[in-house]
Amino acid sequence: MRNKKNEVSLIQKVLAQISIFIFILLTSIPVLAADGATGKPWYTGIAPIAMLLAVIAFVLWRLPEVKEDPKKPGELAHLKDKKYRRRRSINWLVLGVMYAFLYWGRYNLNGAIINLGGKEMLETFNWVFGAGTITYGVSFLLNGPLTDRFGGRFSILVGVFGAAVANLAMGIACWLSLTGEITANQLFWSLIVIYPVNMYFQSFGAVAIVKCNSAWFHVRERGVFGAIFGILIAMGIYFAFDWTSQILDTWKLPVNWAFFAPAAALGIMFVVGYLIVRNKPSEAGYRDIKTGDTTSGESGPSDPPLQVFKEMFNYKDKETGIRVIMFIACIEFCSGFLRQAIMQIYRPFAKAIGATDSFVYHNWGLLLCCGGILGGVFAGTISDHFFKARRGPVAAILYVGMFLGSVGLCFLLGSPYLAWVVVFMSMFVIGIHGMLSGTASMDFGGSRNAGIAVGMIDGFVYAGTGLQAVLYALTLPESGSEAAKDPSAWWFWPMAMIPFAVIGLILAYKIRKCKPKPRSDAACKA
Repeated sequence: MRNKKNEVSLIQKVLAQISIFIFILLTSIPVLAADGATGKPWYTGIAPIAMLLAVIAFVLWRLPEVKEDPKKPGELAHLKDKKYRRRRSINWLVLGVMYAFLYWGRYNLNGAIINLGGKEMLETFNWVFGAGTITYGVSFLLNGPLTDRFGGRFSILVGVFGAAVANLAMGIACWLSLTGEITANQLFWSLIVIYPVNMYFQSFGAVAIVKCNSAWFHVRERGVFGAIFGILIAMGIYFAFDWTSQILDTWKLPVNWAFFAPAAALGIMFVVGYLIVRNKPSEAGYRDIKTGDTTSGESGPSDPPLQVFKEMFNYKDKETGIRVIMFIACIEFCSGFLRQAIMQIYRPFAKAIGATDSFVYHNWGLLLCCGGILGGVFAGTISDHFFKARRGPVAAILYVGMFLGSVGLCFLLGSPYLAWVVVFMSMFVIGIHGMLSGTASMDFGGSRNAGIAVGMIDGFVYAGTGLQAVLYALTLPESGSEAAKDPSAWWFWPMAMIPFAVIGLILAYKIRKCKPKPRSDAACKA
């Protein structure tokens, strides 16, 4: 029996290493191949990749370890078991790669539709992306309870498989359009049906990630874990923007490959995830740990969904009466607006005003990835080591950066410095998102009810995203018009971010003392 266990462990390690190899390959090939396609020496494209690897190396080198509290001996005893830590690392590593590829299969739509050409296709993107965003946000109401009932492993496998099939279907629809088998109008209706289906399955990813890892990590180490995990998630943004661009613009492949490529990657990771990912330590042969969150020490199935929703609405700080989880949801509504205002608007703005020769424009996905890594590491480290597992004060600090950045953009429209300010803002807002949706949701929802908690909070994120899409679609200059060429015509872009940064800052400051504890204890630290 012992040999069989070792054999399974070896297979799991090999599969995890294969996942890492695929990850590195996908990270480095597009830049090198792009230089080959344009006739440049292969080594001229090394700079962006070197930057990414340097950021990751620095993060892993400087990341401090979580130390046990002398007042609570044995609280982090599981960290002494090297085999447990190794198995846990393999578990979340594979989960992270799966989620990164889900990102690739989510944000590839923008580049694909724009590549089809014309103003009508840009309008198509707004409609299709809007329908998908609404579906994504509403789906949490169903997928959160499903995840709590069947486990994170079930959800991530369903999400990856469904997203792979949906991307394959969108690729086929684009191929039929290119060959003249269907009209542009039929393609539009195909995408407006299939993309929301894709987004339904995509919504399993976030709840699965949080649900799985809530059982493997104690509250005091979740911030640092979130920082490491953020490396893999941020890579998904890189794939979605830079890889899609390389496939379509540099390699000149048909637009259907913007969907076929992530579908293939998701298919591979479905098999790897099925063999490796486990819901909790006991399913992998280890003892379950006491996580220190609101449901720590409780056993049995998750609470009924309506009861969990009611508890989250009524979860208060006993000193101030603040409804903590609802405050987090409202903060994340602001984060959803700000995150997409940065990620989705910068490149159309730069293209409209003719600022496409900058390093930032050509390496947008890579810089968003680096920003996400650094923001997540900064947020997670100071949360665990300086604020003792409190997430509110970290979010408040990052929101200060968002406010200053939004104000600064108002004065930098047309300046080359604007691009780098936007990159720094991405670091702040991605850090906020990881700290609250990825960490605070499982802290205050508890490992038993993490699916519903993250579902509700992430639903608010995408409500903010939907508002951003509608508001900017109505107010920003029309793409390709003469007015859009004037940087001052885009003044509403940064101005609209300022009130959301202010509201998010105020709400985050309000919950600065809140810290998760088992339900029998006080909700917040005095």
